Amino acid sequence: RSNHDTTIPGFIRIVERVRDIYTDGEGGEEETKFDPGYEPDWAVISTVKQSREKERPPVRDTGHWGSFSLPLSELYSLRRARFSLGRNFMVLTSRGGDPLPPLHFHRGGTRELLRAMQRYIRLAPSPVDGRLFLAYPHDSGALSQSFDELQLFDDASSDLVSRFIQDPYATTFGGFSKVTNFFRGALRPPESPLHSRTPSDPHAPHPADDEPGFELITCQGAELGPRPVVNRGQPLDNWEQFLDPEGRITDPQKVKELVFRGGIVPALRKEVWKFLLGFYPWNSTAKEREDIIRVKTDEYFRMKVQWKSVSEEQEMRNSLLRGYRSLIERDVNRTDRQNPFFSGNENPGLKLLHDVLMTYCMYNFDLGYVQGMSDLLAPLLFVTQNEVESFWCLTGFMELVHQNFEESQEAMKQQLLQLSLLLRALDPELCDYLDSQDSGSLCFCFRWLLIWYKREFSFEDILSLWEVLWTRLPCANFHLLMACAILESQRGELIGSNHDFNTILKHINELTMKLDLQTVLLEAEGIYLQLAQCKVRIYVPVLRQPQLL
Repeated sequence: RSNHDTTIPGFIRIVERVRDIYTDGEGGEEETKFDPGYEPDWAVISTVKQSREKERPPVRDTGHWGSFSLPLSELYSLRRARFSLGRNFMVLTSRGGDPLPPLHFHRGGTRELLRAMQRYIRLAPSPVDGRLFLAYPHDSGALSQSFDELQLFDDASSDLVSRFIQDPYATTFGGFSKVTNFFRGALRPPESPLHSRTPSDPHAPHPADDEPGFELITCQGAELGPRPVVNRGQPLDNWEQFLDPEGRITDPQKVKELVFRGGIVPALRKEVWKFLLGFYPWNSTAKEREDIIRVKTDEYFRMKVQWKSVSEEQEMRNSLLRGYRSLIERDVNRTDRQNPFFSGNENPGLKLLHDVLMTYCMYNFDLGYVQGMSDLLAPLLFVTQNEVESFWCLTGFMELVHQNFEESQEAMKQQLLQLSLLLRALDPELCDYLDSQDSGSLCFCFRWLLIWYKREFSFEDILSLWEVLWTRLPCANFHLLMACAILESQRGELIGSNHDFNTILKHINELTMKLDLQTVLLEAEGIYLQLAQCKVRIYVPVLRQPQLL
C-alpha cells in the first residue's frame, strides 16, 4: 500500500476544559488487519504502550490512528521536522512514552500550533537536536523540581558523556530542556579554556533567558566525527594462564576483554560462562568453587522438591502454579527443537528444560515464568549439560535482563526510548523517515531487546554473542548499539522503498538468520567509539586496555 493510502486527513485543536488543556486530533478511520509478521505469541508490540491511571491515552484502532486526545500537562516532548519529500511533520510524545501519530502539515500551520501551545506550556529546545522540544508547565517551581529529580548535572559533570553511554535516556533524553543550553559547557572539564568564552563568541551557548525561535531547525549539538574502524580478535583459548596455584583468576578484566574481542572456544565455555554469569566469584579458589557447587546443588534440589511435591489436587487450587506449568510445557515443546539436544519427543533435554524453568518459579515467586525465558535457558543448558549449573547460570543471566519480563514492561519501554535517542544522534534522516511512517517508536525491535537477539541469529552465533554481552564491555548498553548497527545497515532498503508501518515491521522481522554477527559487532563497537570520541572533546573513562580503544 502506498503512503498516500495510509495518510488520514484531519485537524488538530487545543481545547480548554474545566481542569486541563487538551490537544485533540481527529481523522478518518480505515479498517485493516494487523499482521505482526511472526507468531502471535510475539505480537506484544501494543502492550509496550501501557497507559497510566487517570491518563487519557491516544486511541489507536486496528493498526492506524483515528482520533486522539492528550492533556497538555501530559505532553512530554514534540519534534518538528521536514521529511525529505518537503512536507513538514510533527511527532508528539506523552509522559508515558507513547508517541502520537505523526502529524503532517501539507499546507503549513506548525508555527501557529506551537504559538498556541506556548500559551499553556513551556517548550524548551534541545541543544543536541534543534528539532526537539520538551514540554514543561509555566510553573517555575514545578520545572525546577523536575530537574532536581533528574540529577543530570552534579559535581562530576565532565563525566556526562560516560553516563550517556551507560544510560542515554536518563542522562540525555530527560535533559533536553532549556536548562541544558549550557550542555556543551557542562561537558567540558573545568580546566578547559572553552569555559572562558565571552558572550560575543558566536559559538557560546545561549543565555538561559534567551528564547530562540522555532524557525531554527538545525542541530546545535555535538557533531559526530568519522566512525573508527575496529577489528575482532581471536577467541579465548588458554584458560590455565589466568589461574594462580590456588585456582584464582589473576586478571578478570583481561579475561573479559579477550572474550569481548573474540569470544571463547567451545571447549572452555562451560567453565568461563560460570564466571561471566556470577555462579563463581572471580576471586574464588578451586577449593571454594567445589564448596559452591555442593551448596548450590543442595539449594537447587530443595527448591525443586517444592513444586515436585505439589499434588494434582493441590495444584487445582493454585492457579498461579498451574498457569506457570502450562506456559512452560507449551514453550518447552517449541524451543530450539532443531537442535539435537532438544529434538525428538522423548528427549531428556526437554525434561531438563522443563524442570529448571519450574524450579526458577520457586526461586523467583514474584516473576515466575514469562514467555521467552525458555529461549534464555536453552543455550545455557546446551553448554553446561548440567541441570544445576544451568539453573544458577540462568539466575545470573536473569539478574541482567529480569526487568525485560516484568508485567509493567517499563524497562522495555525505556530501552526503546534509549534506542530511539541513540539512533537519532547517529542517523536523524532515518529517524525522520521512521517517524513519518508511524514507526518512530521502534517497536519492531522489541524482540531483539527482550531476549538479546536469540531468534535473530543462529544458535551457534548466539553462544558467541551472549558471552560478548555478558562481559558488559565496552558499556552496559552494548546491545542497543547493536540494534543501531542493524538499523543503519537497513537504511537504504527502508528509505529507498515505499514502506509503511506494516511492511517496515515485516522487513525487520525477515532479517532473522540473515544478519552477519561479526559485522554487526564491528559496527556496534565503531558506533560506541564514534560517540565516545565525538567533537565534545572530553575525557571519557572507557576500557583501560588500549586495544579496545
